[in-house]
Amino acid sequence: MAVRTPDPDPNEQGDDGTPRDPLEGFGSALGQGGRPGHPVGDGSFGSPTPGSAANPGWLTEIELAEARRRLPILYVEAVPVRTDGVGAVTQVGVLLRATPLGEITRSIVSGRVRYGETVRDALFRHVENDLGPMAFPQLPPQPVPFTVAEYFPIPGISAFHDDRQHAVSLAFVVPVTGTCEPRQDALEVTWMTPEEASSASLAEEMEGGRSTLLRLALASVGALR
Repeated sequence: MAVRTPDPDPNEQGDDGTPRDPLEGFGSALGQGGRPGHPVGDGSFGSPTPGSAANPGWLTEIELAEARRRLPILYVEAVPVRTDGVGAVTQVGVLLRATPLGEITRSIVSGRVRYGETVRDALFRHVENDLGPMAFPQLPPQPVPFTVAEYFPIPGISAFHDDRQHAVSLAFVVPVTGTCEPRQDALEVTWMTPEEASSASLAEEMEGGRSTLLRLALASVGALR
């Protein structure tokens, strides 16, 4: 099954109440304030639409699709875990997620990094978005990924595949100490032992490639048997 990295929060809105662009600030990252022959606000690629002229970094759905076709997109992914008193992983949280196509799959916390946002802030935001504000993720000042996963639109290049885009994902193991109440397209979080999380039966339920990512996460903390 092709893995599809989730889109940002569908309910996020700008100051004027309109939905935020999924790649907020992307046009600014390109240093574009409109192209020659295209005035700012005409809605052309790299130029804000008239309704979002207050923030020229927002992209329309058409612009986002074009950006995905041309450029790698940066993501963060998190494997939530619970630990005992000496820091050993005792449980792994796996999400039950509904895709835009109506499919039900197993996955982990995942989402894009915004323009101007630190990796740590992006990681915290997506953990809170998927697990709720009371999850209390324990993030160090400078998180270090256990691996870098490269998702390609062409199957077979790596263990990871996303048919929409070339995505580069920084993957982290994140201990959580609070109560997890999944939100948005995360329907529930199932806490499993490391043995259950690395089982072949779970791998069959997960989006393509993420079972490999889960095993790498467990191996990085010495929990893979």
